[in-house]
Amino acid sequence: MQVVLVAVVVAGCAVFAYLTAHRQAEDAAERQAAATARAVAESPSVREAAREADPSRVLQPYAEKVRRATDVDFVTIMNPRGIRWTHPTPENIGARFLGHIGPALDGRTFHETYTGTLGPSVRVVTPIEDRGRIVGLVSAGITIKEITQQVRDQLTALVGVAAAALALGGLGTYVVNARLRRHTHGMNAAELSQMHGYHQAALHAVREGLLMLDGQRRIALINDGARELLGLGEDAVGRGVADLGLPTPLTGALLAAEPRVDEVHLTGDRVVVLNTSPVSGGERRGTVVTLRDHTELQALTGELNHERGFTQALRSQAHEAANRLHTVVSLIELGRADEAVEFATAELELAQALTDQVVTSVGEPVLAALLLGKAAQANEHGVELVVSEDSRMDDGLLPDSLPTRDLVTVLGNLIDNAVDAATGTPGGRVTVTARAAEAELLLRVGDNGPGIPADADVFRRGWSGKGPGRGLGLALVRQTVHRHGGSVEVTASADGGAEFAVRLPLRREARGAATGSRGVIQDPGSRTCPHDRRGARMTGEGPA
Repeated sequence: MQVVLVAVVVAGCAVFAYLTAHRQAEDAAERQAAATARAVAESPSVREAAREADPSRVLQPYAEKVRRATDVDFVTIMNPRGIRWTHPTPENIGARFLGHIGPALDGRTFHETYTGTLGPSVRVVTPIEDRGRIVGLVSAGITIKEITQQVRDQLTALVGVAAAALALGGLGTYVVNARLRRHTHGMNAAELSQMHGYHQAALHAVREGLLMLDGQRRIALINDGARELLGLGEDAVGRGVADLGLPTPLTGALLAAEPRVDEVHLTGDRVVVLNTSPVSGGERRGTVVTLRDHTELQALTGELNHERGFTQALRSQAHEAANRLHTVVSLIELGRADEAVEFATAELELAQALTDQVVTSVGEPVLAALLLGKAAQANEHGVELVVSEDSRMDDGLLPDSLPTRDLVTVLGNLIDNAVDAATGTPGGRVTVTARAAEAELLLRVGDNGPGIPADADVFRRGWSGKGPGRGLGLALVRQTVHRHGGSVEVTASADGGAEFAVRLPLRREARGAATGSRGVIQDPGSRTCPHDRRGARMTGEGPA
């Protein structure tokens, strides 16, 4: 198509040039004939010869001399009646001029194309005036055959130029087409259109985030999944990574030149796993980024860790229960029944004391179970978990917008960090406060560990005092709290360690009012038989 287009353009230009050249040749012939005719008509010798009886004797040699000198095909001098005095062919002298002479007899010079004895020609006829009287006429002309021959001589050069233009255009077309094929990997327009359709469909269908950055770290391409995971709008394409308002660690990972593999990062309300791979293509370099949403997976992983903790606590308590049972049996076998009853009753009362305190203070079943389980885990590390006396959170108070899963994430991570901090400290102790009113939920966790450095950004992903590969729990706490419009702060605790305080707003659409407790146990004091009680000791021995 490109070669045909070039050929058509060149052919059109050649035809236009030929017609223009032919017209210009006719105009040049007309001007040449007019100049010759006027020169002859104004010659004194011609006017003088016109008065003689035989003008041809003098005018014929003169006309031929002028014809050869001016390179016209004929110079015909005639009397006012049109009888020739001169002609290139002497046999035609004395015959009538073939053509129009009327305008010339009126004193005007005119031109016309007419077929005479020499064939079609472009001729000019002008009068010969002597003292105001027309004594003769002069006609000079060039045949169409001669004009066509001149154009043909020019046509050879025109054809050469056209052929050169066609060759140059064809070569340019080949070079451009080869370059285009190289850049499009040999695909034609239909294939490119089909691939673009597949490309767009794949981008919108893939739920994982896909992000492509150019050499200047601007977004060149982004799919719907990446927009959702990063919280970006429709104007993201063309913007620099540094201008997107993403968290600093995530921005640094996107700007890094080296590849990143399965890095966990936090956005405003999501946990994403990031992979980057640099791309090189000529002088332009960029980066391909994939994002996977691990928000739900991280939450489920946290719940699984808590369940594993409960399982370990139950296994530990089963071992301890077996030891106590063996002790009771041995006392009975030794005939010390009274000591056996006293030992068993004391153990059950201690276990029931923690259960009664937890379920009385925290009526929310999931959080109560979490606290009992964490108490058992803390006991395994030699740490005592205490629920403060001012704790009060009734069942049914939490609104639907604040799921217990998020509370487990917040409180569970805070307790885990506090237990880790208090582990190894003499008399390790973790104090938990859970207090809810109609407008706000307060969760406070303090420990008597070594505390936190003043300049430490404990909520930054990757910060941890437990070694590498940690540092996600507190970042998840902050993310969860901010997602629900709350606040979290860390201060020094009264026991010398660190204390984290989380405040979450309770909206009016709560499922119940803080007017009464609907926990598992409404009145633990009503139970008088210690043998019916199940629970964990205050020292954190967990549910037996």
